[in-house]
Amino acid sequence: MEKCVLIYDDDIEILIVCKAILEMDQYRVETSTYCENILQDIQTHKPDLILMDLWIPAIGGERAINLMHTDLSASLIPVILFSANDEIEKISERINANGFLKKPFDIFMFRKTIKDHIL
Repeated sequence: MEKCVLIYDDDIEILIVCKAILEMDQYRVETSTYCENILQDIQTHKPDLILMDLWIPAIGGERAINLMHTDLSASLIPVILFSANDEIEKISERINANGFLKKPFDIFMFRKTIKDHIL
């Protein structure tokens, strides 16, 4: 069974590039430009890993991850935070994300981070 990566980012170009890379690595990829419905999305897509933009509009990545922590099954899914924010590592630690990627990231590090954290 192929693994699923759920990606949240408001930048369509980033979603397209990330999806193309991960599909080449045989992952099933679902994407969204907003994260207000993260718990419903998790039930629908059953992701093995979530890649979350920090500055996604409306509730933002930090609040979405906090919502995940309120749901037992969702809280078990690894989350990689990604952003151009200089404080990404500290924010990732503060909200108990499983890892982080600083934008812009190189493809090798992107692929390695996904592989290292997917269930």
